[in-house]
Amino acid sequence: MFQTDTREHTEFADAPEAAAAATAEAATPNAPAVSRELLFQRCLWCGTPAYRRSFCRACGATAFKRECSEGSGVVVRRYGHVPHNTWFVAMDEGFNLLCRVTGTAPVAVAVGVRVSVVRPAAPLGQGLPLVELTHPTPPPERW
Repeated sequence: MFQTDTREHTEFADAPEAAAAATAEAATPNAPAVSRELLFQRCLWCGTPAYRRSFCRACGATAFKRECSEGSGVVVRRYGHVPHNTWFVAMDEGFNLLCRVTGTAPVAVAVGVRVSVVRPAAPLGQGLPLVELTHPTPPPERW
């Protein structure tokens, strides 16, 4: 997540030693992802949710607080070519997320299907979040 303001509220605001330890722990290159939580931002001024933004798209403020997402949403539309299997997902908290669908063929994904987050991001924070279908699609019937 982008740090957008030096006055951002974090859980380590009162303990600089804990913040330094958490930063050093996350900086190791081969460390696995610590959690499966998808963190998003909420504007401190107007309350608009966002994902990896440096300013609020509604009011332009740069002060955000971090929140943990429930991890479920609805597929809105395809992004790019079929082999990449990338989709825009409208999360239940109100922000949109570009992600990859895993665990199913690209043709089995349809607009309006429910998905849940499998991996919020790659271990080093690179790459797209991975989601999978909440209810697997049944195999296609033969004519």
